[in-house]
Amino acid sequence: MKIDSHQHFWRLSRGDYGWLDPSSGPIYRDFLPDDLRPLIADAGISRTVLVQAAPSAAETAFLLELAANEPFVAGVVGWTDLEAPGAVDEIRRLAGRPDLLGLRPMIQDIPEDDWMLRPSLAPALGAMIDAGLAFDALVTPRHLAILRRFLDSYPDLRVVVDHGAKPDIAGGAFRPWAEAMGRIARESAAVCKLSGLVTEAAPDWTMEHLRPYVELLLETFGPSRLMWGSDWPVLNLNGDYAGWRAVAEDLVSGLPEADCDLIFGGVARAFYQLER
Repeated sequence: MKIDSHQHFWRLSRGDYGWLDPSSGPIYRDFLPDDLRPLIADAGISRTVLVQAAPSAAETAFLLELAANEPFVAGVVGWTDLEAPGAVDEIRRLAGRPDLLGLRPMIQDIPEDDWMLRPSLAPALGAMIDAGLAFDALVTPRHLAILRRFLDSYPDLRVVVDHGAKPDIAGGAFRPWAEAMGRIARESAAVCKLSGLVTEAAPDWTMEHLRPYVELLLETFGPSRLMWGSDWPVLNLNGDYAGWRAVAEDLVSGLPEADCDLIFGGVARAFYQLER
């Protein structure tokens, strides 16, 4: 089974996508299942993981409703306020929804880089562990040393690093990111998404601009801890679905077929427990 481990839907009229405005160009419109269905059909993808794009409980409810009515959506990575007084009860309630796979605080947008280390998060994170929910870490390179400490504090929390931690490919920044990702791969059980890299590249990117970053992720995490995702429709800012899929397949084409199967489906299926 081929799986897209990271895609979004949104309806602008909902009003909770503060980061989306007319300057967002090609992604400033509604994106819903009918828009994605032909793209995944052409790519031979059977299921997708639908990920939140707004820090609101209302958006998570909206995504769960879409998932319940769309067979190709395997489940939702939603959002809840992990510091709210009722966070533990809310996590338990959400975990009762069969389509909820995990939660994602939008760490990249939080002013305090070390927010994830706050003791006030411990009850909610404990509730996530107890409920078997995954944690999507939406981080950038500046967070990686802090993320390493976070992973030590919660070894039983299933964590995936979104978008390879968004390296600055356009700026050519490589070594500090590579060293920090290598430490996370060696010293924790975290997995990583092979997604979002196109958005971090320059507008005239080619496969060769992405190659060292993909090779580093393959070398450090390995195929058994790496999952492909489109990050569609954010992807449309600097690429397209078919193009990114083809480039990703080319970049891993030297691997055995079994390893490619892991990256393009098996890891996502196991990490998000899609067969539960």
